This record gives sequence, C-alpha cells and structure tokens, in this order.
Amino acid sequence: MIRWLVIILSMVASPAAACEMLMHYKSNDYTICEASLEDDLRLFHSDASGRLYGSFGQINDALAAKNQTLGFAMNAGMYHQDRTPVGLFIEDGTEITPVADGGTYGNFGLKPNGVFCFSKRAFSVIETNVFRHLKNYCEYATQSGPMLVINGELHPRFLIDATSRHIRNGVGVSADGTRAIFVISNTRVTFHEFGSLFRDHLKTPNALYFDGKVSRLFSPGLDRDDTGFPLGVMIGTVIPR
Repeated sequence: MIRWLVIILSMVASPAAACEMLMHYKSNDYTICEASLEDDLRLFHSDASGRLYGSFGQINDALAAKNQTLGFAMNAGMYHQDRTPVGLFIEDGTEITPVADGGTYGNFGLKPNGVFCFSKRAFSVIETNVFRHLKNYCEYATQSGPMLVINGELHPRFLIDATSRHIRNGVGVSADGTRAIFVISNTRVTFHEFGSLFRDHLKTPNALYFDGKVSRLFSPGLDRDDTGFPLGVMIGTVIPR
C-alpha cells in the first residue's frame, strides 16, 4: 500500500502538473497548487463586456482566442447573490469593488478578514485593517475571510473541538512572498484543521480563507474540473495551449 502511494504521489507531483495531492495530513485529504512570481497568475470575474464568467470553462473559452488555457484555477472569495465580490477586488491594476468591513456577512464577518494581493514583485496576505494603512501595489487583489493564519498564529476564534465541517479552500503565502500556496480540502474539515495545515505543515505565516461548500478546483494534471452553480471571483494560472 505504501509503495503504491509513493508511485501515485510521484506521478502527480511531476513538473507537468500544476497541483499535487497531499494525502492524509492529520486524517484529512488535501489538494495543493503552488504559484511562483514567474507564473502568469490572474484573477477572473467578468469579460470585457461585463458578462460573468461563472465557471472555469467560460474562462478557458475566452483564453482560447489567445491560444492560452488555465494551468489550474479555483474560486477565490465570497460573493453576493448577483455574484459581485463581497469585498475588495482589483483586476489588472483597476479597483472594481472597494475594500469592505464585512459586517456580519457569513464567514467574511468572522473577523479579522483579509486581502490576498499580488503583483510581479510579491504575493501577500494581509489582515484588512492593516491593509487599509499600507500602500501596497496590487496588480490583483481579492478580499475574503476569515484570516486562517495571522503572523504565525491561528485565527483566535478557531476552536480545536469545533464540529462544523465543510470542503474548504484558501491561500497562504511564503515568508519571503515569492510563493502562493493554494489548498482545497478533499474531505470535510474544520477551520482549526484547515488553518493548522497552513501554519504547521505549509509554514505560511499568513493565510486567507476563500470559501466553503462551493469550493472548486480546475486541474488538468489531476484530471479534475469541478462544476456547479456559477461562481464569483476565480483565480488561476494562464499557460500556452
């Protein structure tokens, strides 16, 4: 059994694959995708005419005109019923929706929430109130919540004996800001379990929750293309076809 697991993992983690499986970290299963500053990482919401993409397939259809495709992608933040972002959304240097407090809007309101900001110079996950006072340049940014890890500490409201379990996804950033690590759980996990993965195993000092229940992944290397109701903001790498 162990021999077969090693073989499977070596195949999945090959250079041609954008994502890999991390099996059974503390009894839960996860898929992990990583982006570096050299990758063409983008956020997606609507096309030039304002039409919502809503799915990975619609993004790929739009990219096909430029002979491009998604390397991997996942949903990247919460949205209102009309699929508009709940908080900050910056695309290609343009602010589409402003930073928000979050009020009591679901998990977004489980403060502190935060912002995932990136450019060709660095990736960062920043707590919202801190972000408001910084002058970080974000070529792309999405706001979500709650924060999973804050300066090396788990969100203070995560309980080790919590019973709420969902498929969840999020992002953590390496200490030097050169790597963004995206994770989706393959089993239902608590916030404490999910945050602990980023803090203790992936060693990301800051990490942000994207969503639960609707969490989805597109990864051709894993032959995975999750479908369902239309999504709001999505994130993914763009590669030549």
